[in-house]
Amino acid sequence: MGFEHLRTELEEMKQAGTFRNLVALESAQHNRVTIDGKELIQLSSNNYLGLAAHPRLAEQAAEAARTFGAGTGSVRTIAGTLEMHQAFERELATFKHTEAALVFQSGFATNLGVLSALLGPEDVVISDELNHASIIDGIRLTKAKRRIYKHVDLADLEAALQETQDARTRLIVTDGVFSMDGNIAPLPEIVELAERYDALVMVDDAHASGVLGEAGRGTVNHFGLDGRVALQVGTLSKAIGVLGGYVACEQHVKDYLIHKGRPFLFSTSHPPAVVEANREALRVMEEETELFDRLWENTEFFKQGLRDLGFDIGTSTTPITPVIVGDEARCHELSDRLRQEGVFAQGIAFPTVAKGKARVRTIVTAEHTREDLTTALAAFEKVGRELNLIG
Repeated sequence: MGFEHLRTELEEMKQAGTFRNLVALESAQHNRVTIDGKELIQLSSNNYLGLAAHPRLAEQAAEAARTFGAGTGSVRTIAGTLEMHQAFERELATFKHTEAALVFQSGFATNLGVLSALLGPEDVVISDELNHASIIDGIRLTKAKRRIYKHVDLADLEAALQETQDARTRLIVTDGVFSMDGNIAPLPEIVELAERYDALVMVDDAHASGVLGEAGRGTVNHFGLDGRVALQVGTLSKAIGVLGGYVACEQHVKDYLIHKGRPFLFSTSHPPAVVEANREALRVMEEETELFDRLWENTEFFKQGLRDLGFDIGTSTTPITPVIVGDEARCHELSDRLRQEGVFAQGIAFPTVAKGKARVRTIVTAEHTREDLTTALAAFEKVGRELNLIG
C-alpha cells in the first residue's frame, strides 16, 4: 500500500548490481568475525584500536548495568543526567584540551545539533565539498547562508572567506580525516586562513578520534593546534569503540547547546553501560599506547602491499585505504569475491560516494596480525587478477 515507486527504484538497483542486503555478524567485532558460519578477516569495521570488544570496556559496561540498570528513562535536561554523564564530559574535555565537552547520542546527531543551533540567517557556513553526510544535513537545517569549497582547495576556501566578510559569523567546517578517501584535511593552513579572515573552524574528527594525535586526541592535537579550533566534533562509535558523539568547545557554547541543541534536548541519554565503557576507553587509550604503534605498523604494511599489487588506493595517509574500482557493479563483485576468499571488505558506491567512484574501503586495526594482512593481500591479488583489476 503506497510508495509503489520505491519498488521500481529497488528493482533498478538490483538490475544494476548495486542492491545490497544487510550482513549480520555472528561474533564479536574483532580482526576476524563470523558471518554465515564462516570465519572472515574483518576489513570493514571502524574498530581501529580493537576497543569494541576490549575486556576492560566490557567489564566496565557490565558493572555499570548491574549497578545503575539498563537505561536512564529520560532526556538529559529533565531526569536523565547521571553524575557519570557529567564526569565523562569533564574527562573528555580534559582529554581534548578544551574548556568543555557535550555528548550527543551519535556523531551524526552531534553535527545536526551543533550546526542547526549555532548558526542563524546572519551567518555563513563554509564547507568542504566532500564533508560527511551528517555535516551536509546539519547545514540543511540551518538558516545560515552556505558556500561549498572545492575539496581541500585552499585557494577556493580563501575566495569564500573574501566573498563573505559581511557575515556575523563565518564557520569553516571540514572533516579531519575524510571517511571515503582516508586523506587528512590541511588543518594548519585552514586555521591560518580562518584567523586571517576572522572566521571560526569546526573539525569533524570522526575518523581521527582515537587515530591521530597524542593518545588519539585527533587532528587538532596532531597538528599542534590546541586552542585554535572553536569546535571539535567527534564520535565515540569508531576507534573509541562504543557509541555516541561529542563536541569539545568553550563552556558558553556547551551551555547554549544544552538549551538549543535539538538532538540533545529530545533524545534519551546514554545508558550507564555506554557511559562507563566510553570512560574506560579514554583510560585505555592513555595507558595502552602500543595499540597506536600496531595500528600504524599495520596501516603501512597493508597500504604498501596494495600499492605493490597495482591497486589504485588514492591519496589516503590513514588506516582508511580505499581500493578504487570506479564501476559500481564491478566494485560489489570484487567485494563478493573477496568474501568467498575469506575477506570481509564491503563495497561502497553511489550515493555514499560519487557515481563512477565506487570502491572497496578497507580499514586495518591494531588487532590485525601480520598473518591476517598477508592472507588478505593474497586474496586481493587472486581476485584482482580474476577481475582484470590489476595486471
